[in-house]
Amino acid sequence: MTARSEAYLQIGEVAERTGVTQRTLRFYEEKGLLNPPTRMEGGFRLYSEEDVRRVEQIRRLQGLLGFSLAEIKEMVDIEEVKDQLRAEWRQNPNDRARQRAVIRRGIEVHERQYEVITQKVKQLLEMKRIIEEKLTKYHGSLDELERAEPVAQG
Repeated sequence: MTARSEAYLQIGEVAERTGVTQRTLRFYEEKGLLNPPTRMEGGFRLYSEEDVRRVEQIRRLQGLLGFSLAEIKEMVDIEEVKDQLRAEWRQNPNDRARQRAVIRRGIEVHERQYEVITQKVKQLLEMKRIIEEKLTKYHGSLDELERAEPVAQG
């Protein structure tokens, strides 16, 4: 193996580090959430540190924010586009036309991320409103029952 290949991790190591199963990693790959990994001669999957970061991002979006896999795919794909735009910006420091194009594309991808997050916030706020209504109803019912009970005499 080359020095470069030493930076790669096998599927079990990635699963352990990220807290997902090997099956989940293969599922992410199948659904396009994770790029196909490099393969060893025997067909074993090899993952980079970037792959590990991507899995961690997927888990964070899915677990903490309640994103669907489709939303997660869109969000992580956008992150890759943003990385490409940053690289393109650095490659063309004096090309104003190219820089304008990069900025326009950057605006597009950020606006899309904003739309996805705004929609998720709306859904969460609606869920919060429904729960608040239920809590108000439960508290009201409890208050009525407590007022209706005869006071216990000792």
